[in-house]
Amino acid sequence: CFRSVARVMLRTAGCRALVSGRRFRTWSRGSERGRPREPILQPGTKRNSAGPGTLSAVGLVSLAFSFFSQDQKEQPNPEDDIILLIKKAKLSIITGKLEDADRFLHQALKLAQQTRNKQAIIYTYTQMANLAFLRGDLLNAEKLFKAAMSQMLGSGTQQDDNAVIEMSLKLCSIYASTEQHGLAVEGYKWCIETLEDKIQSQKDLPEETLSAKEKDNTRLLLGMTLDSCARYMVSRKQLDLAESLYEKALAISRQVQGETHPQTVVLMNDLATVLDMKGHHERAYDYVRRASDLARETSHPDEYVILNNLARVLMHKGRYSEAKLVYEEALKQAESKADQPVIERIREGLGELEAKTLKVQVLGEKSH
Repeated sequence: CFRSVARVMLRTAGCRALVSGRRFRTWSRGSERGRPREPILQPGTKRNSAGPGTLSAVGLVSLAFSFFSQDQKEQPNPEDDIILLIKKAKLSIITGKLEDADRFLHQALKLAQQTRNKQAIIYTYTQMANLAFLRGDLLNAEKLFKAAMSQMLGSGTQQDDNAVIEMSLKLCSIYASTEQHGLAVEGYKWCIETLEDKIQSQKDLPEETLSAKEKDNTRLLLGMTLDSCARYMVSRKQLDLAESLYEKALAISRQVQGETHPQTVVLMNDLATVLDMKGHHERAYDYVRRASDLARETSHPDEYVILNNLARVLMHKGRYSEAKLVYEEALKQAESKADQPVIERIREGLGELEAKTLKVQVLGEKSH
């Protein structure tokens, strides 16, 4: 039973379930301050990513205040000192001074522990875990997430709280990145089933009990989980499962965020990529064509990545002249962004296209 395996994952933290911090993808309406995660490319491309479900940098400075009660905020010391240290840590991360950020967070944690401020301890552990992940120190990130988890559940947070599930998803990402396949899969299953059960139990609650925005946030968290799991399944070449997960994630993004939302566009591209890998080129074309149209209309920051995938699908459909034009436009945009991994991939695609075109010409000459 995957639920029992999920419990085993957390035994080292001394609690019964996985836990979370802030959202690390731009899925929720409240997270539109950032850009959507990058669309996946056709196989063979390396992006600057720590792996499936990569965590972003620590959240905005203002989030630090949300973890302290109003009474705590009004006291000049030591809560003000903790908040100031967290602000300094976040600013250090923004400016790339990660060693300074780590030092400020350790100071904040020490002060929070000395004053027995549980909310501050939980929040600081979470930020330290995010920073460790950002630095590629996954083992330390796992330990810190579990420390935050233990504090959070010990303070009475419910297992199906969205914050709990978000940290579960971060742990899944760590397990996926460190090739702990069993733990990653069981963790993803736990997150998905827990969210599906929660959404089902919430759907008939009146607005005065649970707002539509809160319901949407839970649905978006499910979408983000499906998306993350799908990317992991692609990396494992489990394409049928990845296709199903992407379809569900895309449906949620369309329903809650709309057809033109950047995340919806990315998911269309990713679903098209999986379909193309499976040899379903017609269906892949329908999705990637729509994604490229929307990317152009909305000035999507990763339009060139989507164009690269569109060109590849066109090549697989035998439409070589169109594919060349799209590849050239993708290359122009990628070069303007100085995205070297994508530039290399586009050039590889152009080389493959040239070889296919030459082969067709030679066969045509022989037939005459």
